Amino acid sequence: MFKSLNIFLHQGKQFIPDIRNAKAPRVFRGRPVISTEKVDEEAFAGVCPSGAIGISPVSIDLGKCLFCGECERCFPKKVHFTDDTHLATNVRERLIVREGEDKPIEVDRDAIRPEVRKIFRGSLKLRQVSAGGDGSCEAELNATGNVQFDMGRFGIEFAASPRHADGVLVTGPISANMARALELTYEACPEPRLVILDGTDAISGGMFADSPDLDRSFLESHHVDLFIPGNPAHPLTVINGLLDLTRSK
Repeated sequence: MFKSLNIFLHQGKQFIPDIRNAKAPRVFRGRPVISTEKVDEEAFAGVCPSGAIGISPVSIDLGKCLFCGECERCFPKKVHFTDDTHLATNVRERLIVREGEDKPIEVDRDAIRPEVRKIFRGSLKLRQVSAGGDGSCEAELNATGNVQFDMGRFGIEFAASPRHADGVLVTGPISANMARALELTYEACPEPRLVILDGTDAISGGMFADSPDLDRSFLESHHVDLFIPGNPAHPLTVINGLLDLTRSK
C-alpha cells in the first residue's frame, strides 16, 4: 500500500480531470495563426507538401494540412501553430484558416442534425474503420480510451460490430480496396447513423489525394457529421470534437 501511495504522490493523477480545458503537450501543433506579414506568397505556398496553403489571401486548409510545421520553420513571422486542440467542426469550410484571423474553430450548432443531439447526447458508440490508414490515427484513437484520457467516462466508446454502433469513424484516405468494406460497415449501422472523418487522410486524402488507388465516392453519397483534423488527430481533439457534436445545446 505504501508503495502505491508513493507512486501516486510521485506521478500525480493519471487521468486528465478537465478534458475541455486540458493543455496539449509542448510539442503539439494545433490551430495555426497567419499574420498579415508580407511574404513571397508563391514561395510560402511552395513549402507545403500537401497543397494546404492557398494564396491571395493566404490561407491554410486544415483538412489538407499535415501539421509538419515546415511553413512555420521557413516563414516564422508569417505563421505560428498554437496549442489549441479544439479543431473539429461539422462544416468543412471552417477548417480553412485565413491570414489576419485568430478565432477558434467551432462546431456549427445550427448545422447539427436534430436527431444527433436528441439521441446521442448521453451515449455514443462508433465503429472505427481504417480505410487504408497508416496506423497513426488508429494509435491515437486507441489512446482516447487509456487511463489518461478515458473517453468512456463520457459514454463514448468504440464498438466491435457495426450492428452495435451509431455510425462509422473513418481513418485513412479510403483506398479502393476498402471502399466497399466501408460502405457495407456503414449500411450495417442502424439509423440514424453518423459519419465522422478522423485525420487529414480521411478528410482530403492528404498526401495520397491524387492517387488512382483511392476511391472516395463514399463521401459523395453520405453526409459527414464531423471533421477532425490532424496528422494524426490528438486524443484531445478527437474527444472534444465528439463532445461538441453530441453535447451542443
